[in-house]
Amino acid sequence: MLRGLQRAASVTARNAWANHCRPSSTRVAYPKHPSRCCCSRWASSLLNNGMDEMENDSTLAAPPVHNAFGDKSTSFDWQDPLQLYPLQLSDEEHAVQQATADFCQHELLPGIVQANRHEHVLDHEMMRRMGAVGMLGSTLPSAYGGAGLGYVSYGLIATEVERVDSAYRSAMSVQSSLVMYPIYAYGNERMKRTYLPELAKGNLIGCFGLTEPNHGSDPSLMETRSRRDGNEVVLNGSKNWITNSPKADVFIVWARNEAGTIKGYLVDRGTPGLETPSIEGKFSLRASATGYIFLDDVRVPLENELSVAGLKGPFSCLNHARYGIAWGVLGAAEACFHQARSYTLERAQFGAPLAANQLVQKKLADMLTEIALGRAGCLQVGRLMESGRAQPEMISLLKRNNCGKALDIARVARDMLGGNGVSDEYHVIRHVLNLEAVNTYEGTHDIHALILGRAVTGIPAFAPPATATP
Repeated sequence: MLRGLQRAASVTARNAWANHCRPSSTRVAYPKHPSRCCCSRWASSLLNNGMDEMENDSTLAAPPVHNAFGDKSTSFDWQDPLQLYPLQLSDEEHAVQQATADFCQHELLPGIVQANRHEHVLDHEMMRRMGAVGMLGSTLPSAYGGAGLGYVSYGLIATEVERVDSAYRSAMSVQSSLVMYPIYAYGNERMKRTYLPELAKGNLIGCFGLTEPNHGSDPSLMETRSRRDGNEVVLNGSKNWITNSPKADVFIVWARNEAGTIKGYLVDRGTPGLETPSIEGKFSLRASATGYIFLDDVRVPLENELSVAGLKGPFSCLNHARYGIAWGVLGAAEACFHQARSYTLERAQFGAPLAANQLVQKKLADMLTEIALGRAGCLQVGRLMESGRAQPEMISLLKRNNCGKALDIARVARDMLGGNGVSDEYHVIRHVLNLEAVNTYEGTHDIHALILGRAVTGIPAFAPPATATP
């Protein structure tokens, strides 16, 4: 009852401040100095009178004492400080997380240093191993080869894969969110039955062709063209920075048709006029294949055209992938955090472990905080996606925040390891370089800021004002 009175008084007082203590044309949430306002005295009087009435009411029983912080038998878990995993995950999600962690630590981690050094990229054999444990297209129905898992499970998978390396998670994300998802969402039944089961098994590798040499953040100006020729579509143009393209068997390519509408097309490896050279000399994501897609009068059957029209198609795919990225980078960040913690506990300078220094503990506390908050956000949006209530701006918020924070954590961890931080033996420098790319692709940090800014203000700011000059 007391809480109800307090809430009522609080609401009434705010309304009074809004209507009595400032001009109606002034649009602010609260007065700057409510304590100087007559309404604050009125609200205080209302609260005090309500409490006096309760004190005089002998029928009211005292509320039971409740210990909000548990007993001494439980302790704070720095590895899951908000207890999200034990309290918020289902038994199935726990099983998925544990099985994926076991697979990644035993199958992917042992070879990652050599793979990164020598650009031994993820290939069909590795994709088949991922497919065998249900990691590819995990949210799709079993009828099409998927595991029928929820979006939180998909995020947990991404986290464990990227704990090993962002390149492996990138390849998996492209396969699942940018190839299998558009086929499932926008392809015809023949395409679904033909391609999805083989992609889920890892027998086929797919890629997603949207980015072009002259158009990255603004795909609306894409130059790749499609034209109808009888029962075929002819594609001409080029794409670059395409994950998996040198190894891919299946290509989802976006092009502008003769009416000016952006459409998606499924192209098979071996189609005349299709070439996919590798991009050489990367210092990031070296364990995944990255390349170009060159289309020179490439002919595909008209039935290989996806049903969606406009940028809605590629953007819907990207939002699924960005969601996985937001989870995944937390795995890389956590790997760096754990490495920094272990290193500073073990390495002694001036007669004490590095971890005994206040500055070191402050850095570890910052890492712990950002990872925990990022995970909480991912879990919340995952549940909203599972119930069909998520919004694209939520994905931008997570992708922007978690990628930026993960990169910051990796950089700080590198510094905490001193000279050893640049040795791949400790893994941190590899995560730093990988996260530089992850922070950029599928919407840069600034592009997602503009998406959120548009949501806040209602004003799009992607293009400079018409009066601006170079």
